[in-house]
Amino acid sequence: MLAEEPAAAVGELTPQSAPTPSSLPQAATVLLPSSCFLGGQRGIMYQSPARSLCSALSTLCCAPCTAASSPLLLLRSPVPVKRAVSPPALLGSSSSAAPRCGCCHQGASAGRGSAAAVGPGVASSRAACSMGNSTSRLYSALAKSLNSNAASQHQEYLEQPDSEQLDPIDPKDLLQECQAVLQKRPPRFQRDFVELKTDSTSSHHPIRVMQWNILAQALGEGKDSFIQCPMEALKWEERKCLILEEILAYQPDILCLQEVDHYFDTFQPLLSRLGYQCTFFPKPWSPCLDVEHNNGPDGCALFFLKDRFTLVKSVNIRLTAMKLKTNQVAIAQTLRCSETGKLFCIAVTHLKARTGWERFRSAQGCDLLQNLKNITQGAEIPLIICGDFNAEPTEEVYKEFSNSSLNLNSAYKLLSTDGQSEPPYTTWKIRPSGECRHTLDYIWYSQHALNVNSALGLLTEEQIGPNRLPSFNYPSDHLSLVCDFSFNQDPDRLL
Repeated sequence: MLAEEPAAAVGELTPQSAPTPSSLPQAATVLLPSSCFLGGQRGIMYQSPARSLCSALSTLCCAPCTAASSPLLLLRSPVPVKRAVSPPALLGSSSSAAPRCGCCHQGASAGRGSAAAVGPGVASSRAACSMGNSTSRLYSALAKSLNSNAASQHQEYLEQPDSEQLDPIDPKDLLQECQAVLQKRPPRFQRDFVELKTDSTSSHHPIRVMQWNILAQALGEGKDSFIQCPMEALKWEERKCLILEEILAYQPDILCLQEVDHYFDTFQPLLSRLGYQCTFFPKPWSPCLDVEHNNGPDGCALFFLKDRFTLVKSVNIRLTAMKLKTNQVAIAQTLRCSETGKLFCIAVTHLKARTGWERFRSAQGCDLLQNLKNITQGAEIPLIICGDFNAEPTEEVYKEFSNSSLNLNSAYKLLSTDGQSEPPYTTWKIRPSGECRHTLDYIWYSQHALNVNSALGLLTEEQIGPNRLPSFNYPSDHLSLVCDFSFNQDPDRLL
């Protein structure tokens, strides 16, 4: 992200080499080398509570789970729990759908012991552990993505026959296994939901949406240079459990992730067994492929609970800028809510990083907005967009989304005192070039058709700590964003 990103990969455009619109031919194309196939405030928002177990980590059994309901569609009453020891079984069972990463073959106790020996905030040897090998299906998906149009539909990305043959799993069991792996790590921090709409008369369940750049494993270990984060804290065996624990804590109905490079061997096999339909769209030329022992390309992934929504249409978008197809992608899916029968569109994206690429991001944002206008029939269908935009609120691409004819608003602005200010940060890290504290991640929504009922508060500076992110406490350099949405009863009133 921004100025602190690692150097450009071989063959990647730089701000100096990027063509201007006037210098581009009418039908410019980018030829990729064959090697790329190898691989509220409101009084409490930013106040610092005492460090404790996350209140959102419920027992996941607060309400009975009927045969017709998803195991995650439960009463969301936060009940603190302790990390207890249980024999690992489900975390390893994902290997039946795809090979596990190399880290998973190391004993859990060995990983915990070494992490405890180093301790949070203490630098250690930065020898990366093996991240395993990718599956042939992943490379098949990558090859298809390279040949895709800017807005092409690929039904094959929606079908996951391997994991559909596996039995459903109880989220309580998966949570217990994650906690067993993490028992020697510090406890998760308290993050509370801020209620934003208290006059809602809707009897329908809210739609919980989670946005998160989870940090690609290959980038975290091989390229991002988090100089204050011990390498032990980045071990995939434990870091994946922190990621899963966060997801299980907030129980999203829809999950939007960026920098996913362990889709086929971790997230798809596990989340599909929790009742999610899963879609992955890799970057055509992922920087992960430059890292030795990588797990394949990273990309965007979108997950939704199949018993809450029905897929109407799915579109994979390779973003363009200045008439060029770029390395950034998006997924847009039109869903029908089973409870209300209403349609809405959910999109996930990850725009170009680094300072000097502001015009490029702006062009990518314009392309994404145009695609979404077509998909939503000019705002007739309500829209939610999640993403790491790699852009501060002062950038042009942010203004384009704010002023779009789609009538979008940024959900996390509602947590500020005036309702007009973004959080002070969504990512905070230390690299060799210095400390980086930025607001780059957003959840946009159709403000005429949707209400934000509540939003999850951010970690405070005290909780994040002097060594910043990622850490033994938190698995990514970006914070997760979570919002509860409901349909506006009079969607035409604000158009």
